[in-house]
Amino acid sequence: MSRIFNIIQIVLAAILVGAILLQNKGSGLGGVFGGGEGNVYSTRRGAEKMLFIATIVVAVLFFASALASVIVRS
Repeated sequence: MSRIFNIIQIVLAAILVGAILLQNKGSGLGGVFGGGEGNVYSTRRGAEKMLFIATIVVAVLFFASALASVIVRS
């Protein structure tokens, strides 16, 4: 059972790192592909907002799987 939790945590960690790296601070999702236009503050919209929410969800799932792994081992 602990082997399953280890695999789940590795997959979630890789997804979480990728999601965090895609969030290029200050320039939005367009800055990743070279389309940044100054340092104007704007709200998250569209794909950027979905990526932000997905990052939070994956982080919560990672935390829950780590907690479940500790509970199962004891």
